[in-house]
Amino acid sequence: MSEPTAAAAPAGSGTRPAVLVLALSLGVTTLSLLQSLVVPSLGRIEDQLGISAGAAGWVLTANLLAAAVLTPVLGRLGDLKGERPVILGILAVVSLGTVLAIVTTSLPVLLTARVLQGASYGLFPLSISVLRRELPEGRLSVAMSVVSSTLAVGGVAGLVATGLLTGDGGDYRHPFWIGLGVALLSLALTAWLLPARPVAGTGRVDWWGAIVLGAGLVLLLLPVSQGHTWGWASPATLGCLAGAVAVLAGWVVLQRRTPHPLVRPAMLADRRTIVPNLAGLMTGVALFASFLAVLQYVQSPPEVTGYGFGAGVLEAAVVYLLPGGVLGILVAPFAGRVVTRFGALPTLAAGALSGVAGFGVLVGLRAEPAWVIVAGVLTQLSVTVAYAALPALVVDAVEEEETGVANAVNSIARSTGQALGSTLAVTLIAGSLDPATGLPRAIAFTLVALIGLGASAVVVVVALLGLRADRRSGAGHRRDPLTDVEQATAGAGEWSPVSGTR
Repeated sequence: MSEPTAAAAPAGSGTRPAVLVLALSLGVTTLSLLQSLVVPSLGRIEDQLGISAGAAGWVLTANLLAAAVLTPVLGRLGDLKGERPVILGILAVVSLGTVLAIVTTSLPVLLTARVLQGASYGLFPLSISVLRRELPEGRLSVAMSVVSSTLAVGGVAGLVATGLLTGDGGDYRHPFWIGLGVALLSLALTAWLLPARPVAGTGRVDWWGAIVLGAGLVLLLLPVSQGHTWGWASPATLGCLAGAVAVLAGWVVLQRRTPHPLVRPAMLADRRTIVPNLAGLMTGVALFASFLAVLQYVQSPPEVTGYGFGAGVLEAAVVYLLPGGVLGILVAPFAGRVVTRFGALPTLAAGALSGVAGFGVLVGLRAEPAWVIVAGVLTQLSVTVAYAALPALVVDAVEEEETGVANAVNSIARSTGQALGSTLAVTLIAGSLDPATGLPRAIAFTLVALIGLGASAVVVVVALLGLRADRRSGAGHRRDPLTDVEQATAGAGEWSPVSGTR
């Protein structure tokens, strides 16, 4: 980025590290809280709005799609306008979206609200940029770890809050009040505490690139979610898929011809960045395949379906998902150290093997509650380790001046994978309803688990191929060991750029 690094930050800037970290942490908590609030309550949304499971799934997918498109755009705005006004703008938009989610009983308005909430994904990379500039190097590592760890804290808090406030028959809108409160508090603290600094970035935002990318992703995911209704060989399905290929290909051409592209296309074809990008895409798929499969399965009434445990929303969130979330919080600070000691690719492969094992348990041993809990723990561990290894892989793959571009691509890959995983899971579950019960057949959960297993297996293969290629080329680390900044953020399980400009 064009801004000075933390090492160059003026010692007498007057920044109070503790309160600055508090304000930024609260903003990042808003991100993960709003993402996870709707996961346990998709069934309630379906019932209250009178919509299909496939349509309810778009409440999650729309948010992830918006994140994939908006994150690099907001990062670029942060470069050009400064982090303070962009962060304040994001929090204002997120608050507005959350108010809409609370007051509406309309699916289109709810989807609009979720798109607005998707802007929250820009808060984390912008917060990282603020810390790098404002804090002295001696305090930076701890601050980065604290802010990054709130990604996991917010996710766990969202799951538990939804269980408590929605219960077995509560309104799905109630948990959004917590999200609104956190967003408004974060907005007030940020306005009070975040200093304004001169902006040195130049150029412009690639708005057309963002619009075309969003159109291509919608055309890709729409037939995946509606294929069982339209017919997989119907003109609508095939037309959308063909349109997605054409639009995304046109997006690449557009990026090549744009002076300040949203994403530099050369990054997409570089072997060194293909590994973390493909791994990020597949990890995103596995993450939401696990969430949705476990939640839907454990809430199914066994006396009607012959499977499931008849769990309520609270039990599903606390008993079956919370253990994996807590483990993620505990493991994240140590994962970066493992990456530093053993290397990113071996760590990524080991974490993905945990995902293979977890989804294998869901395929063959899900008849007992204890095994489903074990499966959730293993799959969450896989995601935590992957998100610790991916940043180090990206940083090690490119020259320093390309770090921002490479991480922008990886951010899009992760968000797109999450959107694809949620869409596939919802589509398979919704497409296997038994007319006699109105509930999914057991085979749906086997298929979703197999998708997660396959995605995790792809990550294992990609990591091993990357190791093999490195050994053949004799390539060690192309750069110096990770800086304290990158170790801290990788150790917390996530690292992301502000934009593709550095």
